[in-house]
Amino acid sequence: MNNLICQNSKNAMQKNILMFIYFIPLVLLAQAPKGFVQVKDTLFFKQKMESQSKLVNTIESDFTQEKYLSVMSENIVSKGHFCFKKTNMLRWEYNDPYKYLIAVNKDKMFIKDNGKVSKYDINSNKMFKSINEMMVNTVQGNLLNNKDYKAKYYENDKQYLLELSPLQKGAKDFLKVIQLYIDKTDYSVVKVKMIEPGDDYTSINFTNRKTNQPIDDEKFIVK
Repeated sequence: MNNLICQNSKNAMQKNILMFIYFIPLVLLAQAPKGFVQVKDTLFFKQKMESQSKLVNTIESDFTQEKYLSVMSENIVSKGHFCFKKTNMLRWEYNDPYKYLIAVNKDKMFIKDNGKVSKYDINSNKMFKSINEMMVNTVQGNLLNNKDYKAKYYENDKQYLLELSPLQKGAKDFLKVIQLYIDKTDYSVVKVKMIEPGDDYTSINFTNRKTNQPIDDEKFIVK
């Protein structure tokens, strides 16, 4: 049973991490979510988000992912660590209850699963190139001006909440909604919730964030 849960967790993670880094956007709602009101000055928010992102050279953060599947009696919880370094270096690593890693080092993408490493040339693969661009734009705060998506902005005293709607049919087939929760103190993403058409969802909470701390380039080389 544990092996089945672990495999379902890994399959769900593989699917949702690609959705997260490729589609990152969502659905417009007629009313503000509970606890939030609509942002009146969206231009100020976008400008502030972009200006703050330009100050960020590195990011490290722990994360806890919770996956709800209607066919499972319990939610699947996994944990890991995320790293980003300008320019175009990312590391998304799951440590518990399984080991799985996706890393980007400029024009190369690495996937490590069960000790096996696969290496891809991003520029020679349209899908991986799109994934990489979406990952970097999301981390650097450049996604808000992407014309492929519509957006709605909400806020409360402590957070902004972005709900983004994909305009492309392919994205709509995979995602019903993605919610991005952004801390007002430093404009960092503290939570992402991805809701699928069947209402299964993945929620990722980021903690212990460190910004502009040295990260060795070796972190983005997978062997």
